[in-house]
Amino acid sequence: MEASNGHEVPEVASIKTLADSASFTFVPSEYTYIKNPNEQGDANDPEHSIPIIDFALLTSGSPDQRAKVIQELRRACEEWGFFQVTNHGVPKSLMQSMIDACHRFFDLPEEEKKEFQTRNLLDPIKCGTSFNVDIEKVHLWRDFLKVIAHPEFNSLYKPAGYREVSLEFSKRTREVATEILKGISESLGLEADYIAKAMNWDRGLQILAANYYPACPQPDKVIGIPPHTDHGLVTLLIQNEMGGLEVKHKDQWVLVKAAPGAFVVNIGDQMQILTNDKYKSIWHRAVVNNKATRISIAVPHGPSLDTPALPIPELLEREGQAPKYIGMTYEKFMELQASPAGLTKPCLDHLRVKHN
Repeated sequence: MEASNGHEVPEVASIKTLADSASFTFVPSEYTYIKNPNEQGDANDPEHSIPIIDFALLTSGSPDQRAKVIQELRRACEEWGFFQVTNHGVPKSLMQSMIDACHRFFDLPEEEKKEFQTRNLLDPIKCGTSFNVDIEKVHLWRDFLKVIAHPEFNSLYKPAGYREVSLEFSKRTREVATEILKGISESLGLEADYIAKAMNWDRGLQILAANYYPACPQPDKVIGIPPHTDHGLVTLLIQNEMGGLEVKHKDQWVLVKAAPGAFVVNIGDQMQILTNDKYKSIWHRAVVNNKATRISIAVPHGPSLDTPALPIPELLEREGQAPKYIGMTYEKFMELQASPAGLTKPCLDHLRVKHN
């Protein structure tokens, strides 16, 4: 690896290794990412405040309260594709314990993490750095850990305590995601369990994806994760006290200011297909800072791997629309996202019906 100043930089197994290096004072050329300076997110602009959904009213409120929250959910999905969920019942202590457990994993010696390094997309446990060093033009400023938690629960055996915390966190997060899916289904004028049944939710894929973004002395020269959309139905995210999630809203990047203890939720590509573009999967990215390490845990929930998403017939009939997408199993869709073709143009564009 050669730095932009011409000096040789040793190959590193992770961003953490590079960031912890005593001699690290510059960003190597392989990590230099050019951002438009006019695209900086603003967390304080009231016009760009992420909607907040009160989970307690969604699940245990009066019929009138629930109906009101369903309408708020519909507006959030139509106008943002992102929202925060408060009063969800998952203890803050459990959320913090999950972040701490992942932090302890990233702190393990590189040699101990090597056994989990793999390039196979659906291996139960995988860790690594960047995205795909073979095909990407710029390496990302992040290390990751991805563990499949459903339909079969998998776990690391180290660090100590990870299994117990991740099992409880996975269960509780899935319960919240299930209720959100019911609400989204109802917001579309469908039965509460319509999407769950159509997408084989009981066999659906759930991944615990932890991201580690160490502080960078030149944060404006790197990117944690570049602009992308999520491949699943809904993703729930938590983070430590360091923000860094930016969402594209009305052609402007907005820095998400998450409420303490809230889940940040976004809809994914499979939901956009189901709704025939009524609810869109929104572009978002992760930026880094020069103060402290940011850790986020994204929990994407998708259909079963063998289930193809197709526009919902009842919605097409009601709206008088033709389907805008062809079908593809969720597994094939994920493979597409991880391929060179997925980098050249958005995955959804590969599935769009071409009209003459």
